[in-house]
Amino acid sequence: MAATEIAVMPELVSETSGVVQSLKDCAGGTVGGILQVLVGQPFDTVKVRLQTQSITNPVYKGMMDCVRQTHQKEGFRGFYKGTTTPLVGIGACVSIQFVAVEYMKRRFTQDNKGQPLTNGQLYLAGATGGIANSIVSGPVEHIRTRLQVQTSGTGYSGPIDCIRQIYRSHGIQGIYKGQGITMAREFQGYGAYFFAYEWLVRRSMEKKGLTSRAELPSWEVCLYGAGAGYAMWLTIYPMDAVKSKLQTDGFGAARKYSSAMDCVKKTLAVEGAGGFFRGIGPCLLRAAPSNAATFMGFELAMRVINN
Repeated sequence: MAATEIAVMPELVSETSGVVQSLKDCAGGTVGGILQVLVGQPFDTVKVRLQTQSITNPVYKGMMDCVRQTHQKEGFRGFYKGTTTPLVGIGACVSIQFVAVEYMKRRFTQDNKGQPLTNGQLYLAGATGGIANSIVSGPVEHIRTRLQVQTSGTGYSGPIDCIRQIYRSHGIQGIYKGQGITMAREFQGYGAYFFAYEWLVRRSMEKKGLTSRAELPSWEVCLYGAGAGYAMWLTIYPMDAVKSKLQTDGFGAARKYSSAMDCVKKTLAVEGAGGFFRGIGPCLLRAAPSNAATFMGFELAMRVINN
């Protein structure tokens, strides 16, 4: 991290009760999370299907072929398979992220005795939000991923049935399949994510002499949210590919990978380095609108709540 420091805005050191402020952050994060799912789910479905398809007998020739086949066989609803789980879960995840990030920013401000937060502190605030979020995002993404790759009528009838079947056969450990790599992804991903957003926002405010982020125009909030999305996905995509492979892997005798490192070794041996970047096209296409919607939802919700 660079040593450059970024000034903390007055709202970060507000005397508002910590509990009240956390509830506000939670509400704003929930709005952002719901918008993130509604905008990003179709892209994510295509990404996961490309990441997890067989390399020897692929179902899809590429991103557009996956879109075409999904629409022909399953209609528009096929792109929103498994949406119920993330709509509830990701709303919770994003609210947890923002609560943790804003709390850490306030704590760092107190520790610094009013001095500006460093870039490293902003990164650690985001990484803390990612780890806190992973407690929910791990099982939510596991269930969503299994439903997304299910193209026939057999298997799971929905998220509740998926949870029930996995828990009955494999317990809570089965629900949290792939949790280790999920936590590593969230730490780095959200560290980069929130650092990038905060840095861009603060730089713009300093240049324009603004005293409140509420003064930023909506298009800038969207632009910086999109930038944050790219900062996250460009640094964690290989980890996400491993996570998807582990979370769609079988259980017991049907298991192909014994661990995240085993998945890395086998992917590299069979598919080469390119195996860690399959499906990156729809992911990068999703990064801009999905994360722009997330931060736009959060910032607008906070403006309404604070007013």
